[in-house]
Amino acid sequence: MKRAIKKRIPKFKGEDQEHQFWATHSALDYFDTGRARRVTLPNLKPSVKTISIRLPEMMLEELKLLANKRDVPYQSLLKMFLAERIEAELQHSIKR
Repeated sequence: MKRAIKKRIPKFKGEDQEHQFWATHSALDYFDTGRARRVTLPNLKPSVKTISIRLPEMMLEELKLLANKRDVPYQSLLKMFLAERIEAELQHSIKR
C-alpha cells in the first residue's frame, strides 16, 4: 500500500509564528501516523491547577489527623480521596 507524500514543515522564526501556523494547519498533513510509535515520558509531571476550596474546620482537622497517621501531606491525601471517589463514580456510571 503506497502512502501519500506528506508536506514539509516550514522553518519558523519564533514560537508565535509556529503557534499561528499550527492553529491553521492540520498536523495530519505533515506527519505519517502509520509510523507513529507509543512513547513513555516517565519524568513528565501532570498539569496541575491551584484551586481554593472552603471546608468546615472540623473536616480539615480530621483530614490532617488521617494524613498524619498515614505520614502524608493532607493535600496529597485529599487528592487521593478525590481520585478514588471520581474513579468509583465513573465506574458506577458505566455500569448503568
